[in-house]
Order: sequence, then C-alpha cells, then structure tokens
Amino acid sequence: MSTIGTSAGTATHCPYCALQCAMTLTPETLTPEGGLPRLPVVVSGRDFPTNRGGLCKKGWTSAELLTSGGRLTVPLVKDADGMLQETSWDDALDLVARSLVDIRDTSGADAIGVFGGGGLTNEKAYQLGKFARIALGTSRIDYNGRFCMSSAAAAGNRAFGLDRGLPFPLEDLDGATTILMLGSNVAETMPPFIGHLAGAQAAGGLIVVDPRRSSTAKLTADGKGLHLQAAPATDLILLLGLIHIVIAENLVDTEYVSARTTGFAQLQRSVSAWWPERVQASTGVPVEQLRTVARRLASGNGTYILTGRGVEQHVDGTDTTTAAINLSLILGLPGRPGSGYGTLTGQGNGQGGREHGQKCDQLPGYRKITDPEGRRHVAAVWGVDESLIPGPGLPAVELLGRLGRPDGIRALLVHGSNVVVSAPNVSEVRDGLARLDLLVVCDFFLSETAALADVVLPVTQWAEEEGTMTSLEGRVIRRRQALDAPAGARTELWIMNELARRLDSPSTFSTNPREVFDELARASAGGIADYSGLSYDLLDTEEPAFWPYPVGSTGTPRLFADAFAHPDGLARIVAVAPHTKAETLYENGQLTLITGRLLEHYQSGAQTRRVEELNTAQPEMFAQLHPATAARLEIGDGTMLELENPRGRVRCRARLSTDIRHDTVFVPFHYPGADSANLLTQDATDPVSGMPDFKTAAVTVRAVTVPASTGAVL
Repeated sequence: MSTIGTSAGTATHCPYCALQCAMTLTPETLTPEGGLPRLPVVVSGRDFPTNRGGLCKKGWTSAELLTSGGRLTVPLVKDADGMLQETSWDDALDLVARSLVDIRDTSGADAIGVFGGGGLTNEKAYQLGKFARIALGTSRIDYNGRFCMSSAAAAGNRAFGLDRGLPFPLEDLDGATTILMLGSNVAETMPPFIGHLAGAQAAGGLIVVDPRRSSTAKLTADGKGLHLQAAPATDLILLLGLIHIVIAENLVDTEYVSARTTGFAQLQRSVSAWWPERVQASTGVPVEQLRTVARRLASGNGTYILTGRGVEQHVDGTDTTTAAINLSLILGLPGRPGSGYGTLTGQGNGQGGREHGQKCDQLPGYRKITDPEGRRHVAAVWGVDESLIPGPGLPAVELLGRLGRPDGIRALLVHGSNVVVSAPNVSEVRDGLARLDLLVVCDFFLSETAALADVVLPVTQWAEEEGTMTSLEGRVIRRRQALDAPAGARTELWIMNELARRLDSPSTFSTNPREVFDELARASAGGIADYSGLSYDLLDTEEPAFWPYPVGSTGTPRLFADAFAHPDGLARIVAVAPHTKAETLYENGQLTLITGRLLEHYQSGAQTRRVEELNTAQPEMFAQLHPATAARLEIGDGTMLELENPRGRVRCRARLSTDIRHDTVFVPFHYPGADSANLLTQDATDPVSGMPDFKTAAVTVRAVTVPASTGAVL
C-alpha cells in the first residue's frame, strides 16, 4: 500500500471526472459516540495544477462510496428462477469460462462481446483490450467512451494527426484573455475548472455557447463575457458563420495558414454561403453578436477555443468539432504559446481509456489495429503470433445492437459501465441484454446493468487499488491504494488472469498493476500515445508527465509547437457542411430535448445516487422548461409531465426557468429505469466516429394527471 504524500495520508486523485483533482486520503481515527469510524478515510484537497486544493461536492463526498450500503463482496450467479445467488469465486469463474468456451466453439469468437469503461485505470483498460483479443479471440470490444469522446477524437486525429483532449496544460488557460466554450458546462461538471477561466472573465472575454443559461453561461454576466444562446443542434452552422466572418473581414492569420496548414481554399469556398443573417435565422444568435465574437477571437494573443459533449454528441459531431478546429487554425491558435484549441474529456480516464486498446479499432499506443507495423510490435510484446490479433471490431452502438441477434453476440462481459442507463435508445439495449446467453458484469455495486446479469463479479474500488490515470491534459498520474478492499472483492486484473488461465490463453496476464503498466509502456513504444519512458518510480516523484513520453524524453506538455502529427507536419483544414439530421426538430409543436449533467451526479448515477448528501440534493428526474412554453402547454412549476416520442416515454416534474430557450426542454441523464432520459434519445450515429446523437431528440411534452395519493401536482 502506497503512502506517498504525507506521513499520515495517501496522495491520490478523485474517482470521478477527467480533471482528476488531487486529494489526500487520511485514515479516520475518530469514533463518534464511542463507535467505529463512519468512514474509513477522510478526504482533503491537495494542491495540484488542475484543482489547486479545491474539490467539488462529488470529490468531498467520495469516501462515502467506500462504506456505502450494497457493496458487492461475493460473486453472484443467477439461478433457475432468475434470482442472483451467492457463490464461490472458483464456481463463478468456472461457469463463465465453460460458457465462453461453448459459445466460442459453436458460434465463433466474435459471438463474445466485451464492453469497457472510461473510468478504468490505464492498466485495466490495456489488459482488457489484450484479454478480449488474445484470451477470447474476439474483435467485438468497445467501451462507453464511444458515447463521450469519439467525435472529438476523430476530429482531432483528422486535423492534427493526434488526439489529446488538451494539447497544453490546463494552467495555460490562466493567461487567456478570450475563451470560446461550446457545449460544455464546466461549472457543474468539473467545478474546480472554473478557476482557470478567471483571467478571461477579468478581460471580459469568456464566451459560452449553450441553449441554456447554464451555470457556466452565467459566468459571463456583469461584463465578464458573452452568452450565445444558440438553438440546439445548430453549433455547426454557428461555427461556419464565425469562419465566414473571419474570412470576409480579413481576420485570417494568413502567414500561419500558409506555413502550417493545408485545405484553406476549400474551406473558403465552403463557407461562402453562411453569411451572418442566414446564420442568425438558423441559430437565433444575433448578427451583431456573431461579428463581436469573430472579431474578439481574432483580436490578439491569449485566445482559446474549447469544445465539449454538447457539440460532439450528434450525428454530425465530428464535423462540428472539425469546424471548431478549422476556426482555431485560420486564427493561428494551435501550437502557439498563449493560445490553442482543446476538447474537454469527461470521464475520469476518458483520455487514457481510449489510448491502449479498448476501442474496437485500436491497439496500445493509439495505434490503428490495421497498421501492420503496429500489429507486429504489439504481438511481439505480447509474445504471440500477429495472426492471433483480430482485425477491427464494432463501435459501441453497433456492438450493442448485435446483442442476441442471429449471428450476433451471444455473451457480453461488461467492465466499468452501466449500459442500461447510459446507452442511447436504452429500451433496445435492455431487450438485447435479455436475449443474451450470458451476461457477466464486474462492478462494486449492483448497478442497473449488474442486476440483469447471469454472473456478477465484485471488484475493487478506486481507493482500494493501485494504477494510473490520464487526465484531460494528457498528464499521466498515479492512483494509489489507501486501504484494503473488503474480503471477497477482486481486481479486474486478477479476474482476467484467472479467466485467461481457464481459457488456456496464450500470452500472460499479470495481476500486478506495476507489471501491467511496464508492459503497457513497452507496447505503446513508438505509437502516437507513447508511454515508453514512464514508470511507477518516475510517476511517484510527482513530476509532470505528459504523453508522448518516449524513452529518454521529459514528456510533451505542449503539442504542435513545431509541427503537427501528420507526416508532412501540416494540420488539415477539412471543409464540412451541415447535413440532414437524424430526426426532424422544431415541427408539429414538439420541443427539442437536450440532456446533460448535474453538479451533484456523475454519469449513470450508479455511484453518486448512493451518496446521501448528493442524492438528497437531486433525488429525481426533472424537466426544465421556459415559463412561456409551460404556459402554452398549461404546465405549472412542479406539474407532472410526460415526455414522449416513438422510442419511449418518461414522466417527471416540471422546473420552470427563463434560463432555457422556448423551443427546448432539458433533462439530466443520471437516473435509471423509467426515469432514464435515454429512453428518448436516438441511437443514430455519426458516420465517422460512431458517436450516438444524445443531445437532440424531438419530444411531445404534456401535463399528466396522476393519483392524488402520490402527492404530485396535477
């Protein structure tokens, strides 16, 4: 057990978002009223560049998870009556292995699917990719990061030849005078981040694009910036309009564009039709605001453009992110000191989790699985013949769509994900899970997905394990064990080792995270995300460690200073254009549904809904509506509503607010069962990234009458 930090505590990082705020976990010695400590450790903030000692509500209460009721400590197996019963580890793993062998023998290895998570440590994400391809022999692996970062990753790779959320340290934002943020509500999703916006606020240059006057948008008040309240699903048009103005008003950094990019001529032609008045008609953003923003962005040094899920989780998410990158390139921002473009990774290890093999088309080091040289290198590290590594698999939505289908997936192993809450069009996902011959879920609580499983395997939590994470900056950091796991819980590394042995797998699967990291480093060597110069010993010095970090280097905190990652060193300006949406919006009296997070909850809520303070603050689903819209629909504040479309219906209470557009309804996505926002969302996907269209769906909203005994407002 590591005790790096103080003599009494363990220095580690928060289990939630990709900001990876630093904290110290100190053993609790107080015994209230003579009893046992309520919590095993006390959380305190630790000085670190991203959070500077601060934490959000989720971070401060994170120790609650370590003693939360319902902790899984014994394997569970579904009996003939469909009830989960306790069993031994040997019996559970023997059952899983026998079932996998039978399915593989009768239907082929691709009848087995693996679904990972963006919260897994680098070690677990890496070994899961290796386990799927070598121990199981399947190509059918993907992860919930496909629902989070895939559009930004695709756009970054296309434009820069490399995908790292922030290609600069977060601290660089402190010196900004102008920051354009699109589709991100950091004030609620990662509150310590907002400290890095203070410089732009002081300069009156924080610009936030959001259909709601979110907590982040409110940071622009009192002369600190500007809120562009664009209509949902119009971010691409907005960005094309800003590019049009920059070009039309000769605000382009022509020297930069000529020396460092290719594709500008095609971009210039493609945006000629998006004059400001037309953009205003589509987005609702006034012409004068558009011109003000374009001129502000081009006004000098200290300008950054940041994107988040709100612009990426669409069927045109890759193109929208590409438009933001194009804007940054013609302004000469990427790779220059004091300016840049970046995208805000969401999940705790959303960056590292997509670098080392969980994605269906990748091998460690962010290598393409189709790259012959990369395949040979990784096969040599694994000690197997290259032919044993399958080709590309299926992105998450398509993978889940094959569950239980003829010639599809018969068995699914789930690690670090709660798909029956977090996947789009979740009714279809539930039906698919029910059709499986075998569903195995590794979790530390009986999540909504685990409750449906045939086998549930109890695993360790964040403070009970060693490992590494990679923050939204591309900074590799140490997660350290602060206390022992409950008897009966096991790490996923141990589980993969035990199953691989039962499956007579080639290669080795270590249970020691330090050994797994060293193997990951070797496997990543020479790749885009090169970790080969990193080790636990180096990371334990707390020296900044930004990838790529090849052997002999000191890492790369700032990318693209001299060249981009394409062979010719040039960034690609890729002309994009709006295309038909997956669903018709703004017609027949329907509202446009948008989804998002709350300050108190995280992802599917499987963890935060178990923390009393957080759940008490936001205990149930709600729908935010504008009062004028509510009056038209005869809805009052607190009225029970029904939101419906062909995919499903959800009932929740109305919260009226002038902070939202008249044509829009907002619901949080943290709630399960009949309260899941994803009963309404689309599983249509971006053709480049495979990202589902979470952020826009047409819904009918109406008040409903419920029995008075429920206490609901009628």
